[in-house]
Amino acid sequence: MDWQWIIDGFVAGLQQMTWLEAFAVVFGIASVFFSMKENIWVYPTGIISTLIYVWICLQVKLYADMGINAYYFSMSIYGWYVWTHPKPGNAVLPVTWLKWKGWISAILLLIVSYGILYLVLSTYTDSDVPYWDSFTTSSAFVGMYLMAKKKVENWIAWIITDLVSVPLYFYKGLVLTSFQFLFFTVLAVIGLIAWIKSAKAYAKAA
Repeated sequence: MDWQWIIDGFVAGLQQMTWLEAFAVVFGIASVFFSMKENIWVYPTGIISTLIYVWICLQVKLYADMGINAYYFSMSIYGWYVWTHPKPGNAVLPVTWLKWKGWISAILLLIVSYGILYLVLSTYTDSDVPYWDSFTTSSAFVGMYLMAKKKVENWIAWIITDLVSVPLYFYKGLVLTSFQFLFFTVLAVIGLIAWIKSAKAYAKAA
């Protein structure tokens, strides 16, 4: 691996970085941190970050990612409501595991959204990365939906999304955002471990 090329790219990315991208990165990292802690601030910080990225993705022709950020915004509103309105008998919405019906729904969401996104991007846009843009977007669809439901498996979807997003955003010249996704991968692994413990604790108490 050519580390000097990566370092040079990172430096160049910092030099080209706009204040808008910097704000989006800061609020994006804050949102993931709050998610790990099961803190409701995951949603307001996430909303700010996603709205900024809608504009950024439009500028660099990542149309599916622009759409996913718009989806993040709507799902943040939904998740905010779900987290603050737990079922009767629960002080908060607990972290739980997906059941088999949930797995089927998640896989179907991934496949259907990928197929639709790829068709739209390859047919109606000038995207030069329709395969990867569609994949990161569809896997993020799953991650955001499962996070709103407080399912442990949301972190698996985010890990996959983040790993693919690192080279995608680097290729697009958004180097700081690329490194943000690398950092997100680490946070997602930590989040997965934390939510597994939380789910086990809830299962024992139930």
